[in-house]
Parts: sequence; structure tokens; C-alpha cells
Amino acid sequence: MKKYELRTAAAFKPSVDYPSYLNPEQLSAVTSGDGPSLVIAGAGSGKTRVVTYRVAYLLESGVSPSRIMLLTFTNRAAREMLYRVELLIKGEARRVWGGTFHHIGNIVLRQYGAAINLKADFTILDSEDTKDLIDSCTAELNLRTDKMFPKGKIVLDVISRSTGSERSVAGVIENDFSYLLPFAEEIEKVSGLFIKKKKAMNLVDFDDLLSCWKELLLKVPAVREKLSERFLHVLVDEYQDTNRIQADIVDLMASRHRNLMVVGDDAQSIYSFRGACFDNIINFPEKYPDAKIFKLTTNYRSTSEILSLANSSIANNRRQFPKVLNSLQRRGALPAVVPLQNRSQEAEFVSQRVLDFIDEGVPMKEIAVLYRSHYQSMELQMELTRRRIPYEVRSGLRFFEQAHIKDIISYLRAALNPMDEISWTRILKLIPGIGSVTAKKVWEHIRAAQDPVNAATSDDVSKILSRKARDNWQMYRHTMEALKGEEVLDNPSEAIREILEKSYDAYLQSNYENYEDRREDIEQLSNYSGHFRSTREFLSDLALLTGVQTEDVAGPEAEAESIVLSTIHRAKGLEWSRVFIIGLAEGNFPAAKSLGSLEGEEEERRVFYVAATRAKDELYLCYPVMDDRWHDGVTVKRPSLFVQELPEETYELWEIDS
Repeated sequence: MKKYELRTAAAFKPSVDYPSYLNPEQLSAVTSGDGPSLVIAGAGSGKTRVVTYRVAYLLESGVSPSRIMLLTFTNRAAREMLYRVELLIKGEARRVWGGTFHHIGNIVLRQYGAAINLKADFTILDSEDTKDLIDSCTAELNLRTDKMFPKGKIVLDVISRSTGSERSVAGVIENDFSYLLPFAEEIEKVSGLFIKKKKAMNLVDFDDLLSCWKELLLKVPAVREKLSERFLHVLVDEYQDTNRIQADIVDLMASRHRNLMVVGDDAQSIYSFRGACFDNIINFPEKYPDAKIFKLTTNYRSTSEILSLANSSIANNRRQFPKVLNSLQRRGALPAVVPLQNRSQEAEFVSQRVLDFIDEGVPMKEIAVLYRSHYQSMELQMELTRRRIPYEVRSGLRFFEQAHIKDIISYLRAALNPMDEISWTRILKLIPGIGSVTAKKVWEHIRAAQDPVNAATSDDVSKILSRKARDNWQMYRHTMEALKGEEVLDNPSEAIREILEKSYDAYLQSNYENYEDRREDIEQLSNYSGHFRSTREFLSDLALLTGVQTEDVAGPEAEAESIVLSTIHRAKGLEWSRVFIIGLAEGNFPAAKSLGSLEGEEEERRVFYVAATRAKDELYLCYPVMDDRWHDGVTVKRPSLFVQELPEETYELWEIDS
């Protein structure tokens, strides 16, 4: 008779030599026992490595793959982690339930959704389908009769934020979209009808995948018990970015065995505007008093000098898990604090320093310029273009390629050159009720007139338009009338203000969910144009520079050989050898609207911390001393609060000679 011995967990000997691949901090977290645990993973400390090795360790300990749930914020991250696990243990990891909250929610609801009256064959709406359904609800309620009622994507953003944060629609509008207060009651009606239609048609959107999952676990104890029994271990990556619903789902799924490991960094919690709830990670020890807390503080990215500055900055936050990041005994230059005369000189300094790095042999892809808001990159983009330094914008489109900037430029071009058909057509199609056909008719009328600008603002245009378009035409008519005067056209900054105030601000509010950011872009455009003697000179300079931009990005290899421009939020998780943080002046960073509350100020400091810890070798903190924002005039700015509070020994002050 042949004997076969079953190997128990107690007799288990791992095939992976974990101490050889992990530092002591990582090893403690990876090999920890059962129960809840919180892993505070500092910037550049190997967070992904810990999650990957933890899953491998559990599998080698005898835990069935199907009893492990790994929740991440991208399906790609889950796939890569599980692929690494299979390479490590040379075994099967595909049966691990790994993926985003939405991915796992879809699987759960397909199996158990009937318990909350959700049929298994429900259809998931993508973002475009969801917007279309919102538009359908708006039309059914006859709300489109108000020409200023916000577009579907704006209403959807409000409803989505309401669902994710578990706040009322009215509360979200009051706190996050105050400019929509006149439409609050109507938007609530749209939300109600939207929910009703989805239920009637067996549809769910991305937010429903989470809210329905939570509803299932709360309202159907039998399902909750079955699922929480099934999953022996639950792991969550980037826990600091979870919203309230996601944190509640995690607690419910781990309620039976309580083997919950959440990994994240409270110091990198910077997405409250997307619904992320900082309280989830900071209050975890209160929710789980028996939780083991592990801190990963060995940084594999930055020099000691950069980490010293970052540590000193984040130490000013009251609500945090205190930790000090340590470099692997790698020394470098002190970070530089660089005051510049104005935004133009700031752009010149960064551009010249970039050329220095290129001469030194630093690859362009290892150089990044980070900023708090996209508009802060405008002058820099222009200067880089002048110096023929290729760049890739990670925070969106290049400044002058954005729709709202093109709209403003079209107004100016049409006022200067009444025969500019492209600009006139673009302006006309901004008006609700005017499409391509009507725009062409209006253009033919304008072109045939002896005085095109007067023709464009005459009563004759109204005869060509439909009733809906006629009502909306007046606002745009007033804008063009305001641009007739030579005084305005001699002052491009004033012309842009007229366009914004007469009609375009209302257009922004009703058409874009990021209205405030786009208005800020236009204000910055106005400030920049003020350096020119006339609108004609401004547009000519713009045309030449944007033409150069087009040439620079024409080749397929352009992106590979370019520096990176990015908002700090888009840069999280990335790293570069040389990093500039620009716009570090009071009122700009921290963002003015965040001041006045401890939560707002501390999140902004975390944003600064994230920016500083992207740098591997050299860090430059730049700020313009003079600022010419249009509502303040020319003002003298102090450096950002986050620069002011740095100990002097953590940086070197640079003086710039013009």
C-alpha cells in the first residue's frame, strides 16, 4: 500500500526566502499572523512589494486562492500583483479574487443581486450611456427650456459624488457646486427620476456597483454571512483613497474572520475632491482596537536631503500616523528654494535649468515640472516652446489646445478679422439651438455684408435663427458688440474679460463640471495677454508659438524624448530624477479655498509632501514674488506657507541674477 502524507499549515516551509527579498519592516508585515492590520507605507517604501509578497505568503501557508480577496484601484494593478505572485511561488494565483471594487462588485451582484431585486442580467452603463440617460430624464422633466440648465455630465458628477459620499444631492451642491444652487431643486428631481428609470430597465452605473453591493451585505444577512465566511483574508491596496461606501464594504466582507490587511499612506491622502475619505485610514485603529500597525519607512527613491525636507513639512500635520522616512544612506544636494520675479522669470529659470540638465546628460524623461493647478503651467509651456524643449503634458491637453481657450481665441480672432469663417463658426455653434447648418447660414449673411461685425450683431441674424436659438443669441450678441471698440482691441486682457463676463462665464457653468478650473485658465490667459501692446500682437505671437508646438509633437518619437509637465495629483505614484514644483506662492499653493479649515490645510500639505517625494536626486521649489491676477492687480506674494514653515537647514536659498 502506498502512503501519501498531507502537509498541514503547521508543517509548512515556504519555498520563497522572504528575508532575502524584504527588509525587516516589510517582512514583519508580510509574515504577520491573523487579525486586522494596518500597513502605513511611506512614499517609495515598497508598498506594492509588500502586498504581492503577502498574497504569496498566504498561498504558501495553505490558504486557498479562492478564499483571498485583493481589492485595488485598477484591474491592471491586481493583474500585475497576481502575476508576480505566480512567478514567486511558481503556482496558481488566478483563483484569487483580485481587481477593483467595481470589478468584484459586479461579480458579487451577478451571483446574489436577486436578493435585492436586481436581476442577474443587469446592464452596466458606461459613462456616456449614463450621461445620455441623465439627458433623457432632464428632457422628460422639461428642464431644457431653461437655457442655462447644466449639461448632463455636470448633473451626473453631482449625483455620482452624492452616491459615493453618501450625502444628499442638495448637500453636495451646497458644499461642492455652489454655483449650481439655483438649480438644486431641479437636479434633485433629475436624480430621483434617474434612479427610478435605472430600476425599471434593470440598469446599473458604476456607482451602483458599490452602493448595491453594500445594500446587499446590509439588508441580506444570509448573503453577508456566506461571503464573509468564504473570504478568509481580505487585502486592500491604496486604502487612503477609499470612500465611505468602499470602507463599509471592506468591513462587512471581513466581518466573519477579521483577517483584514489595509495598505496605504495617510500622508498621501489627496483625493477628497473625488470622494476619498481620510477618516477611513486615520480612524482604522479606533474601528479595530486590536489591529497591528506596521510602518514602512525605508525609502528607496530619494536622497536623504529630499526626505529631510519632506519629513519636516508633513510633521506640521496634526492628524497623522507619525513616521520619518529614511534614505538608504544616499546623499545629494540640498533642495533649492528659488524666488523669481514673476511667472515669466519662473518659466525662464525652469527652462534654462532643464537645458543645463540635458547638457549634463540627464534624460529628458527623468525631468518633471509639477504644479497645483493646470493653469499654472501656461507661461512655462510658452517658454519651453520658445526654447524648443519638447514636453508632454500629463495634466490634460496642452494649454492652448483646450476647448475653452480655443473658444476665447476665436472671439478675438473674429473681432479682428470679420472674414475668419472658422472662428465665426466656432462661436456660433456655442449657442444653444445653433448647429452646423444654421451656423453656415449665419456666416453667409455675415460674409455678404459690407460691415461683417455690424451684420453679426444686427437684428437680421435673428430672422435666420430658430426661436430657441434666438433667445440665446442675445447674450452672444452683447459680447460681440463689446468687442467693437478700438480700446478693447488695443487691450487683449480687457477684451478677454469682456468675453468672460458678458457671456462665456455662463456658458462654462452650464457646460463643464470643472467650471472653476476652466475659469482660472481663462483668467490666466487674460493675465498673460496683458504683456502685449495689442490683441493683434498677442494673437500673432500665439499663432507662431502654437505652430512650433505642432511641429515639436509631430513625430511618433516625440513623447519618448520630452520632459513631463503634470499636476501633483496626476503625478502620485511616479518618480523622476529632477523635479521642479512651481507656483509655490501664497494664494496659489495651498489653494486659497482650502484655507480656513484644518482638514483643508492638512490635505494641501499632503499634496506638497507627495510632490516633494516624487524627486529622486534634485528638487527645486519655485515661486513668483510678483503676481498680476486680474482681480487683485499686481501684488507682492510671500512664499507658500509650506515653504515658510521649512527649517532653514533643509534647503538652500537661490538668488537669481537677471
